[in-house]
Amino acid sequence: MNKIAFWIKNARHISLPQSLLPGFLAAGMAAAYETFSWGPALAALGGVACAHLGMNLLDDYFDYAQESGEKRQKLAAGGIRARMAKYTYLTSEAATVRQLRVAIGLFFLCAAVAGAYVVGLRGAVPLYIALAGAFLGYSYSGGPLRLGYRGYGELLIGLMFGPMLMAGVQYAACGVFDSRIVLVGVAVGLLVTNILYAHSILDRQADMQMGKLTLAGLLKSPAARLAAAAVFTFGPFVLVGLGVALHLLPVACLCVAVLLPLAVVLWRSLWRYTYDRSEPMTLWRWLGPMGDFEGYRRAGIDWFMYRWLMARNLVSFFALILLVVNILLNILG
Repeated sequence: MNKIAFWIKNARHISLPQSLLPGFLAAGMAAAYETFSWGPALAALGGVACAHLGMNLLDDYFDYAQESGEKRQKLAAGGIRARMAKYTYLTSEAATVRQLRVAIGLFFLCAAVAGAYVVGLRGAVPLYIALAGAFLGYSYSGGPLRLGYRGYGELLIGLMFGPMLMAGVQYAACGVFDSRIVLVGVAVGLLVTNILYAHSILDRQADMQMGKLTLAGLLKSPAARLAAAAVFTFGPFVLVGLGVALHLLPVACLCVAVLLPLAVVLWRSLWRYTYDRSEPMTLWRWLGPMGDFEGYRRAGIDWFMYRWLMARNLVSFFALILLVVNILLNILG
């Protein structure tokens, strides 16, 4: 059990809400259909979680091969602000590269077993989605494409964890594609993209020095970078409003507007960082869970985690609110 907990922690379980909550939302939307079944729904969610953890470790594996963490340490020593907390379990020799490969394989094996169960019940459609997701997930850091190093990484993850993930889970749960899932999936995907995009803004200088091209690196001016951040942060609220206006989504979905203050604080925090303004980093409760923030301060990564956690909390709360709305509407008939 200790080994399992060790690898789940190293696989950054803190990021699981960005995949599981959109998955639960897709299952909640599928529950309105008579063909809904808990078995394949839960199997799909379990497979998503295992695949997510496996991809996080795979990203570590490729970064370790490129000595990404060591390069960041040198940049930080030279005065460039760079997040250095990367695969410390390898650099501290708490685990070996061989053990990392085994852990990656086991996570993906669990995902494959869950996927096989779903395919046995729902046919080949979930298999096609899973294979496409596996190819894109590998290509994020793996060669020859290495899309995360060519400026496409943020959009790629948004596509995978938004419309692809939600459509796959919904089909697994009920065997039906719902047109609403595309609209909601794109909205969620934008918020997931925003997690990585905020990351790329914070690490832009370090990434450029390392030869890693991110979306923030592609956008040359601060105004352009902040405009993109506004699209990713506020665009999902516009899409939900459009869905309500077109009678694709129930009016109750407008409850997500309660998250606009969090969205504003996140965007303004990125604005402050972009223009090198001081950031108070006030931990209001309504910003959501902020983890061991004192530990982040001691490690010198509070400036990064403050914004990253807000971006994660925004997509988590967004999906959770829409999930509750769907559950209540299903109950009320």
